[in-house]
Amino acid sequence: MIEVTATVRKWGRSKGVVIPNAATEKEKLKIGDEVSLLIRKKSKKNPLRETWGIMKFSRPVKEILKEVDREGWDG
Repeated sequence: MIEVTATVRKWGRSKGVVIPNAATEKEKLKIGDEVSLLIRKKSKKNPLRETWGIMKFSRPVKEILKEVDREGWDG
């Protein structure tokens, strides 16, 4: 299984995607083979923010960073 990025294009009255040739060769796909697609819109936003949202801390971040510096957590 590999992951590829493709652009949705108009195909008659439908929409379709083109699988890059390098991917078809790597997976040894032939005409008529069935494939399974997991469709997920590629995000242009910050993936960390999308995953975790905006985190709320009980103390200001500057205060937490000062504490880290004092305790020498830099390895």
